[in-house]
Amino acid sequence: MGLPRVPLFLQILVAMAVGAIVGVVLDERAAPLGLLGTSIVGLIKALAAPLLFFAILDAFIKTHINARQAGRLLFINGINASLALGIGLTLSRIFEPGKSLSLVPSAAHDRTQKSLDVLEVVRGYVPSNLVRPFTEDTLIPIILIAVLFGLALRRVIEGRKQRGETTGATAELVETAYSAVQIVIGWIVKLVPLAVFSAVAKVVGEHGFAPAAGLAVYLLTALGGILLQVLIVYQAWIWFVAKMPLQRFWRGTRDAIVYALGASSSLATLPVTLRSLKQMGVSDESSTLAACVGTNLNNDSILLYEAMAALFVAQAYGIELSLGAQFAIIACSALAGIGIAGVPDAGLISLSLVLTTVGLPIEILPLLLSVDWILSRARAASNVTADFVSAIVLDHFQKGSPRPLAAEKG
Repeated sequence: MGLPRVPLFLQILVAMAVGAIVGVVLDERAAPLGLLGTSIVGLIKALAAPLLFFAILDAFIKTHINARQAGRLLFINGINASLALGIGLTLSRIFEPGKSLSLVPSAAHDRTQKSLDVLEVVRGYVPSNLVRPFTEDTLIPIILIAVLFGLALRRVIEGRKQRGETTGATAELVETAYSAVQIVIGWIVKLVPLAVFSAVAKVVGEHGFAPAAGLAVYLLTALGGILLQVLIVYQAWIWFVAKMPLQRFWRGTRDAIVYALGASSSLATLPVTLRSLKQMGVSDESSTLAACVGTNLNNDSILLYEAMAALFVAQAYGIELSLGAQFAIIACSALAGIGIAGVPDAGLISLSLVLTTVGLPIEILPLLLSVDWILSRARAASNVTADFVSAIVLDHFQKGSPRPLAAEKG
């Protein structure tokens, strides 16, 4: 028998404790350890762009949806996403968690102590060549390129089908590349405890335990925002629109939500989600559209988290964000959430792209990793709940009323 696998969150807790001890012992001499954390984040950032690109190509190749139901799904998700972004930005403005984090080195502070040039950021959204967006990790140009190639590949595949030719090679190549990038990302994520150790050691060595208060406010603000999205927005859809008793809803979603908390991935929870939706009497059409085809649209907690986290970073570095810069953050958060949602730690991966795209520093990311194992599970559970809500509401629009639970059928 092999050694039992230690859960990632336990590894992170141990890394935090060891990092704090090393920081106390080494004092300011622990500063060089921070290079380890920034290097690991650099690897995640480097892989985030190809992951996003191949995820969009894969979606274009595989997606087949009914136009009317797609419109309904976009309507539901548009409302949920807008409310999630509003909750995240509002809570960040009210509690200002970043101002509780006093850890910015003077050099970094001098480099970033200015308002963002929004016009310059927008000008960079249109790529001048196909390579630069990937080398500079600029989110929106990557998405534009992926959408163009996705549409082109879809047309090529449909043309081959009409001529009776095989189309499997193209789809298989994209799917293989997408899966390979996800596997490599999974390997890098296993290094997260090392990043946490180095970040905590550096911060404690240079600033003591003062940053813990800022991280606590950050964590509680994010968890509070996700909870508001679930208890107010999602329950409103179920109670007022789908006319389903809340007790029945939570009983039907229980297995999938618990699984998502453990797996930290809405994508890994998909089989349990589909089984639970079937038991709740939701049609296969609505379940497949909402939880499979539209799963990248049901990620409101990632949008909420990224908008809040971006403001948190700006507050921590003393950057004044204009209204235009905040709008850029909203747009980038939405696009990133759609592009690479579902995989474990997708929110953190796409956050690195969002920060880079709008010109915010990413040096703080290793420190955020120390509490992201909690937020990642909350995001996954919330996103799975959103899959259920979308499927149930779609089925209600399609059929007029929810079906009884399988266990209740007589």
